[in-house]
Amino acid sequence: MKRTFADLHLRTNGTDPTQTKKLLDKVFELGYTIVATSFSPQAKPEEIRQLRAACSEVGLDFVSRVDLRPHSQNDLLEMLRRLRRRFEVICVSCESKDVARQAAKDHRVDLLSFPFLDARHRFFDRAEAELASCGNAGFEVDVKPLLVLDGPTRVRFLSSLRREVAVALEFHLPVVVSSGVSEPILLRKPRETAALAGLFGLAGEAALDAVSTNPSELVMRNRGKLSAGFVAPGIRVVKQGENL
Repeated sequence: MKRTFADLHLRTNGTDPTQTKKLLDKVFELGYTIVATSFSPQAKPEEIRQLRAACSEVGLDFVSRVDLRPHSQNDLLEMLRRLRRRFEVICVSCESKDVARQAAKDHRVDLLSFPFLDARHRFFDRAEAELASCGNAGFEVDVKPLLVLDGPTRVRFLSSLRREVAVALEFHLPVVVSSGVSEPILLRKPRETAALAGLFGLAGEAALDAVSTNPSELVMRNRGKLSAGFVAPGIRVVKQGENL
């Protein structure tokens, strides 16, 4: 079966339509079908509509994504209450252990991201993975650092990723590999991105799933939840009749 490839973390510049068009053209040319771009919680609906239209013009299936950087558990809970129905994908940047634990167990969070390169400030461990396994969150890895880092920093970052991906797989968490890039020159073909995933412990079908099946299923599941007929997992309003 032909795979549908997805990049759930493009960084577009909303103030530069020409650069955005170049980036989207390159994504389509490389063979991706589904793309998500990173919006801030303050993004206006018009910004999202404009990017959706730009993706449609190129031939890409646009996914709205918000990246949250909460300072505390309460901050995260307030953001999730306000934004869950506005975006198809919610990613939480886990910059403290408390935020990481709360994000992992909250069913409204789709992706967990760990932005720090230093292993001392990365909080994905077995306890985190166990919490996430009871929710819906996947573990996202951006390949951009692998393309721009070198020397000991790159080696240490890869070491952290290998350990974290092994834990994610042990607890059956979906791993999503995204680009995290804003420049066309840093984009790679989907199968090249999957090959890069081999550097941190994903290989073969698992690596390909991380750039196709895992992100695609996440998007389809969330679109179902955001549809008008959704009530709860497994429960959907098919037809609403008149009261007797």
